[in-house]
Amino acid sequence: MDVTVESTAFSQGGMIPSVYTCDGKDVSPPLTWSEGPAGTKSYALISDDPDAPMGTWVHWILYNIPANITSLPENLPKTETLDNGALQGKSDFKRHGYGGPCPPGGTHRYYFKIYALDTVIKAGPGLIKKQLLKAMDNHILAQGELMGKYSR
Repeated sequence: MDVTVESTAFSQGGMIPSVYTCDGKDVSPPLTWSEGPAGTKSYALISDDPDAPMGTWVHWILYNIPANITSLPENLPKTETLDNGALQGKSDFKRHGYGGPCPPGGTHRYYFKIYALDTVIKAGPGLIKKQLLKAMDNHILAQGELMGKYSR
């Protein structure tokens, strides 16, 4: 089963508005996704840029999103824990919360991947992508992604 991920800010394969980038306010975009399958206990989000010159750059890590939540509003706080109980990991910017596109040149692709999990991750805030992927191993029930582009 796939999860459908959408945003009112940009369409699949479309350009990400500058307000969501380092050239604008650098706020997180609004996201919505379809409900995961039966047995979903939480969701996780990984946003990254595979076109970064030194390898994939991680822009946002969010996990333990409660199973009854299928959307995130624009401009989430860059705190360790959100009001809904979700935990934010550390991006490659070395901080919690969303860090928007900021490519050194060219057009880059930015993926917002949502994972429906059959567990709640047993960790505090601050996981990096590698740690989260390991914690999610064998717990992914469904997943989906939204890809947007940005060029400076």
